[in-house]
Amino acid sequence: MPPCHYEIADDLRRQITSGRLQPGERLPSEAALAERYAVTTVTLRHALAALQGERLVEKIHGKGNFVRHAPRKILYVGGWGMLDPLTATGPALRITVRSAAILAHGSLGVLLKVPTGSPLAELSCLTLDGETPQGLARIYTLRDLAPAGVLDGGSAHQEALARFAVLGVLPATIREAVCARSATPDEASALKIPAATAVLAVTRIATDSTGRITEAARLAFPADRVDAVFTTHHVIDERQTSP
Repeated sequence: MPPCHYEIADDLRRQITSGRLQPGERLPSEAALAERYAVTTVTLRHALAALQGERLVEKIHGKGNFVRHAPRKILYVGGWGMLDPLTATGPALRITVRSAAILAHGSLGVLLKVPTGSPLAELSCLTLDGETPQGLARIYTLRDLAPAGVLDGGSAHQEALARFAVLGVLPATIREAVCARSATPDEASALKIPAATAVLAVTRIATDSTGRITEAARLAFPADRVDAVFTTHHVIDERQTSP
């Protein structure tokens, strides 16, 4: 027989998913819920913790437990290597961009195929819906390929924002590796999610017509806040269709 807090979590989950408990609605106090289910407050808190981990319930200090609003989703379009322009520029979304001059090391040197110590520009882009982070991107390029002034602040940051959020001139080739995994501590901190939360992780490599890698990016989106679309293009071999 499963522990009591599993059954309590299941019952509250059903009430939330069925709409009996509405987004934004405050749950009864922990003492009242414990009395309703005839359990201790410790057991009740285990059940609430499970729902908080599933992002169905959020606890607001000094106010209580509330049913979470369904998170807004953004669309990542594979092959473009960009966020969909319509969802990325919606009225509630904004992107903050920070830049830094760094040196290639370890896996970054491998990604960009440059020697350790090569000068790089790093752009850290955080997409927010109001105050809720929706996605994190760390974009790296050789310093001499970075947009003019990108390391000096000012208007260049807006250019960097546009490069990430809105479709621009495409490089010759974009290669993407996608996986689902748990957030790293750095990602969890930036995205304000528990460390064990699943994220959609994308490693994107862009090359020019000469085959030179011009940009490497590591992106992470909380799995419940993003949809990803990838299109496969079929090339017809004319030799196979000729009579």
